[in-house]
Amino acid sequence: MTSIAAIGECMVEIRRTGDGTARFGFGGDTLNCALYLARLGVAVDYVTLLGDDPYSADMLTAWAAEGVGTGRVVRLPGRMPGLYVIETDATGERSFFYWRDRAPARELFTHPDAAPLVDALPGYGLLMLSGISLSLYGEEGRARLHAALDRARAAGAKVAFDTNLRPRGWPSLDAARDAYAALSGRVDIVLSGVEDEALLFGAEAPTAIIDRWRAAGASEIIVKNGGDGCLVWEQGGAVDEVPATRVTRVVNTTAAGDSFCAGYLAARQAGQGIAAAARLGHRLAGIVIGHPGAIVPAEATAAVVAELRGAA
Repeated sequence: MTSIAAIGECMVEIRRTGDGTARFGFGGDTLNCALYLARLGVAVDYVTLLGDDPYSADMLTAWAAEGVGTGRVVRLPGRMPGLYVIETDATGERSFFYWRDRAPARELFTHPDAAPLVDALPGYGLLMLSGISLSLYGEEGRARLHAALDRARAAGAKVAFDTNLRPRGWPSLDAARDAYAALSGRVDIVLSGVEDEALLFGAEAPTAIIDRWRAAGASEIIVKNGGDGCLVWEQGGAVDEVPATRVTRVVNTTAAGDSFCAGYLAARQAGQGIAAAARLGHRLAGIVIGHPGAIVPAEATAAVVAELRGAA
């Protein structure tokens, strides 16, 4: 059984270079997580819909080269993936601009051709999705997502949810809040952040965020607090604080959270405790934000890969 199915959307990425030109790439939060999981030696499939265009073909080739399973991807004739542009300021903070209204990934839980992908989800040990994944599907799609998660959990799978929130992907914050609440009782592992939670529920102490997710039924919770590190908790244990890795050079914070999630989940898959897993997530994220783009060169992450494999 393949360990993890990552559910979501990959888009064409355009980012400006220093000389005013632009460079093509690809990215999407759960895809970024899946790729870094694969680098860390975790068996992972990406579950999505693409088009039959050259960009979709390039994506599949690149994913396969990184070790991400592509057998759970359906390509829809005449369609193309979404596109986003990253603008990065002098501090490394980024802004996103999207063209994705007709992206095929939005129909993962409603298109008839995608039914075999949804039917396969109970065969995985862990399903991973994000707040951005949740924003794609609309009410009908989310209802079918919930049913699929219920079937998978009944078969023994766990669900990991990265709360990653992009307000522009939702008709309103009220709609996002309702969707997060409807999903919350179906989540086992929460990978949250104080900024996401504040947008939805108002400013809270990280411990209060943990309490809220515990009440919803989660058994493992990580609350990231930017440069202050994170709090971690698992059922039966106490809340623990894990400081962030000191970073001296920030180029682009794109995929910081995605790579943290990958490092954390990979370490947990390898049998490490939650605090050790969070430390590895911090180290991987610290490397990723020192490079442009969502996907950094493989040699940049080689040390973390070797560290995890040596500890396994």
